[in-house]
Amino acid sequence: MPEVVLHDYWRSTASWRVRIALELAGIDWQSRPVDLLAGDQRAAAHLALNPQGLVPVLEIDGLRLSQSLAILDYLEETGRLSLRPKDAALAARMRAIAQAIACDLHPVCNLRVATHAAALTGQEETRADWMRHFIRPGLEAVEALLDENGPYCMGAALTQADLCLIPQLYNAARWGVDTGDLPRITRVARACAELDAFRRAAPEAMHPSETIRARAMPPAAQKAGPP
Repeated sequence: MPEVVLHDYWRSTASWRVRIALELAGIDWQSRPVDLLAGDQRAAAHLALNPQGLVPVLEIDGLRLSQSLAILDYLEETGRLSLRPKDAALAARMRAIAQAIACDLHPVCNLRVATHAAALTGQEETRADWMRHFIRPGLEAVEALLDENGPYCMGAALTQADLCLIPQLYNAARWGVDTGDLPRITRVARACAELDAFRRAAPEAMHPSETIRARAMPPAAQKAGPP
C-alpha cells in the first residue's frame, strides 16, 4: 500500500481532526510538519500540494486531499471509518454540529484571522480578545446541540462531530476560555480523553520535539504518563 502522509501543523485544529481519524482507522501514517509560524504554508512546495496554503493535506491512495471534513468523508466512504450515522436525520444532525464548529466557529478563530485583526488595530491584545469574543458564544451554541445523555456528541456512538469538538476545546483553553460550566461539552471531553486515538493525535504528542517518540510509544505507555 502506498505511504500515507499527512502534511500538518501540531497545533492546527483541522489537522488534529484528521490525525484522530487516521488513528481510529488504524492507518499507518507519517506526519510531515508544516510550520505555520515560520510561513512554510506559503512556500512553493506546499502551495503545490494545496493552492490554499492551508493544512492539513493528506496523501493517500495516490491522491492529495485537503479540507479536514472532506478527508473524513473520504475515509468514511472508502470503508476505513464508520463515524457517520446511517439514519439520514441523525446524519444531518451530526453534520450540523460538525459544521457549526468547523465552518462557523473555526474560520473566524483561525490564527491568521486573529493576527490580521491585531494588525489592523495595532494592538497585540486584540488577538486574544478576538478569539475569546467568538469562541465562547460558539461553544455555548454547540452545547445546546449535543445529546443530553452522551457520552459523545450524538449519544452512545463516536461520530465526526466529536473529532471536530475536541480540537476546538484545546483552542478554547489556549485562549483562556472556560468551558467548565458547559456540562455536555465537559462530558464529551472526558469520554474522548479516555480514547487512545485522541491522545495519540493530540498536539502534545505531535509537537516537533515529541513526534518521533510519541508516534512510537505504545498506547498504554502514553496513558500512564511520566512517573
